Amino acid sequence: MDPVIIVGAGPVGLTLALALARQQVPSVVLDEGPGKDEPRLARTVVLREDTAALVQRLTGADLDRAGLRWAGWRSMRRKQVIREVAFDDTADPVPLHSADPAPLHIAQHVLTGALRAALEGERLVKVVVDSRLDGVEQEASGVTAHTRGPRGTWWRGSHLVGCDGPRSTVRKLLDVRFPGRTAVERHAVAALRVELPWADEALLHRTPPWRTSGPSAGEVTGRPLPDGVWRLDWLLPPGKDLVTPELLVARIRETLAGWSGGSTPPYELLDTGVHTVHHRLARRWRVGRVFLAGDAAHLLGAFGAQGLDEGLRDADNLAWKLALAWHHGPREALLDSYQAERRAVVSARLRAADQALPLLRGGGGIRAYVPGAARGHDVLLTDGHLGRGPLGAVGGYEESPLAPRHLEAEVPVGTAPGAQVQDVRVTAEDGSFVQLRDQLGRGALLVLLIAPGTGVWERRHWVSAGIMPRLAAAVTALPSPAELLVAEGYPGAAAHTVLLIRPDGHLVAALNGVRAADLYAAAEAALGGPATPQGVQGAQGSQETKGAQEASAAGAAAGSSAK
Repeated sequence: MDPVIIVGAGPVGLTLALALARQQVPSVVLDEGPGKDEPRLARTVVLREDTAALVQRLTGADLDRAGLRWAGWRSMRRKQVIREVAFDDTADPVPLHSADPAPLHIAQHVLTGALRAALEGERLVKVVVDSRLDGVEQEASGVTAHTRGPRGTWWRGSHLVGCDGPRSTVRKLLDVRFPGRTAVERHAVAALRVELPWADEALLHRTPPWRTSGPSAGEVTGRPLPDGVWRLDWLLPPGKDLVTPELLVARIRETLAGWSGGSTPPYELLDTGVHTVHHRLARRWRVGRVFLAGDAAHLLGAFGAQGLDEGLRDADNLAWKLALAWHHGPREALLDSYQAERRAVVSARLRAADQALPLLRGGGGIRAYVPGAARGHDVLLTDGHLGRGPLGAVGGYEESPLAPRHLEAEVPVGTAPGAQVQDVRVTAEDGSFVQLRDQLGRGALLVLLIAPGTGVWERRHWVSAGIMPRLAAAVTALPSPAELLVAEGYPGAAAHTVLLIRPDGHLVAALNGVRAADLYAAAEAALGGPATPQGVQGAQGSQETKGAQEASAAGAAAGSSAK
């Protein structure tokens, strides 16, 4: 079968290629550039716990050495510290711990370099440099793409994914509209090596007390990187005022002096730039066999939110669905769910930002004098920077078309259906102890049994005892490959609770014990329904019933043989 064509070799496109390869799907990555990225310390990204774990799982790279996990966060207003947050060290996850995990701050070229290095030894991925897309054709059996340049040629694929950035050629060829807001925020950016009073702590300083050079700088953000490097961002007033080198150096000196007690400490200026934030959302993310992901599908990033986080989640969501279609034939409802799930999540974040814009950037007015207004603003901004609340939290798929309906045995746990599962230690099928997130992204559904006490016994002692034989038989009868895992505990889950988890780590359902028919129904819903030809409505219902009956029978038979 033809490979998946990925247009664009940024972090999202490279992540998608690695995610597909992990699920045994070949891909061709069309890279418009020369295959390497210019080092730019003023261009960095902040990865949350889930996206950092995704990249680390796919690359095997030690991102904690390549980037920096913040020790803490502080918010300041004028001369006052309003809020301080200490982070967990997520390099060594602590199961069932609910404190804030540390964000990972990393230069984008370093992140892309780690992804490229992981692809060098990947036989299922072919990266083609100096290849600019200029045509896409598709029919029922596949997609054809044409590139121009030194390697200009025709490429044949099963599907095509446009990960080619804000000015996406794929999106333009599909004639998909990309409405939204232009220049929601502008920031002057500088990367410098300097010693500041807050080692490894990021900070947001609003209305700093020192006199600013040029137009008012009402907000400055400091984010540490490895080796004593900091990225500083100054929010610029609306308009198109030119950021001159002289103005930027003056801003640097007065900011460092303000933070260091009045005198500017020694510093080394490494890189500068202007970062402009746009908010846009593509009308469609799927047209036949062609998909959009990352900046080609959405732009966001006001108030410290990170657009790359959502782009990486796009890749994670789409990879397992394309893999299932590639290996087992198309499930149209499953492929359609990519747009339904991901667009809804990004749209909600953009709506939240639109609602916060007048409050946080509206220029004061009477609301600025309302008691508690400054602290309320700080909460919103902190949420955006730290990946919390409506401005920054990981979105769930509770309204997904893949969500199962009317499961009699469903019970609540600490994770809502559709949300990302928490990372706990589990026992894998080979008896080894691993983290739950390490088992994700391999194309299989995960079935997790909560069984206190199993962690202190070898697997051979309990794998054939109690409800395990019935559960193993029910898992074998599921409509898709699934891996059975066991955990000592999970937040909010009672003993013998069974969790069904998607390959991208989102919870499908939690069931009270081994309910084979409900487990089968939940798995089938998560796969987009029965894999039947379009238009065969009568067969669909009977096939679903038959599958659930077979699952129940398998579980019952296993239970009888175990007695």
